[in-house]
Amino acid sequence: MSAPRIEIDLDKIFHNAKTLVARLKTHGISVTGITKACCGAPQLARVLVHAGITSLGDSRIENIEHMRKAGIHTPIILVRAPMISQIDRVVAAADVSLNTEPDVICALSRAACKAGKQHGIILMVELGDLREGLMPCDVDKTVKIVRQLPNVNFIGLGANLACRNGISPDNDNMGTLSDLANQIDRTKDGTINPMSVVSGGNSSNLDWAFSGSDIGRISNLRLGEAILLGCNPLHRQPIRGLYTDAIRLTAEVIESKIKPTKPWGNIAQTTFGPSSIAHDDGDIFQAILAIGQQDVDPSGLRPPDGIEVLGASSDHLVLNTGTKQVRVGSEITFLPDYAALLRCMTSPYVDKAYIGNVETSHLIPQAAPAFAS
Repeated sequence: MSAPRIEIDLDKIFHNAKTLVARLKTHGISVTGITKACCGAPQLARVLVHAGITSLGDSRIENIEHMRKAGIHTPIILVRAPMISQIDRVVAAADVSLNTEPDVICALSRAACKAGKQHGIILMVELGDLREGLMPCDVDKTVKIVRQLPNVNFIGLGANLACRNGISPDNDNMGTLSDLANQIDRTKDGTINPMSVVSGGNSSNLDWAFSGSDIGRISNLRLGEAILLGCNPLHRQPIRGLYTDAIRLTAEVIESKIKPTKPWGNIAQTTFGPSSIAHDDGDIFQAILAIGQQDVDPSGLRPPDGIEVLGASSDHLVLNTGTKQVRVGSEITFLPDYAALLRCMTSPYVDKAYIGNVETSHLIPQAAPAFAS
């Protein structure tokens, strides 16, 4: 196989998805499977659907169109607010979109009327992380605007946390979202006529969802990292019962020499900013791999035991290989974090290899990890 390459074990991803779907179902929460990290790969989409996920989500309309062309008919949500310049494409390919701007929703309404289609609207609420979202005081009036527009349907509320400022989901912010849903759904006689979905957030919500807290009106989570990498984004800790090695990155050694750890000469900035001066630890076995900043976030790579990532330039990844000198032409495999995965998947220089048979029902890998209750 060629290198560099990223290998995606679909059997392990199936196990992770199926496990999370089952665990969240006991709490009354459905799962939207997020495909953006793998650029809307149909192979991933099919695995998620096989695992019991009933809706998919992606932030790029190009990825959604790619899945549609590949025959993916499962409902798909555009999980980034639509660009007005892409409104016609959004209505054509996505069933639902996350929104915050009335002008965009009006444009969706016009495009849906022109196309003779209905388009679902989830209004995002700002709960403190300061990325997208209506301020809570503006939600009710925006719902009223949506409900007056033709060919768009208000189907629920959503929120996003832990993506910009690391604000964690908790009883307070999730309670605010539930209270807003109750406020909007309360009829004149005081009864509740529930909206279709209250999408509480992403993989960062799992600790809260499994904590035993009252989940209130939260009925859906949008999961990507937890399924793909088996970890919780809040602290990057493994989720018990899930595989954390479903995705691996492999690169080839193009130089292997004994070199000092400390550079010499006049120090200036590197291509990527100020130099990180190494401590003088004497001579080491240094290896260079044929991959770099253009292809991966080097800080997001977990190397094999005994190997350390020292740094990277555009096209070179520099390692300390510990107690032995590796052979030129050999390969080294890493576990990427979410940031490293995103960059690898969007690099045309990294081959993508999908492993596993997604078309059969025999998708649970042998020696699956113990299920955590």
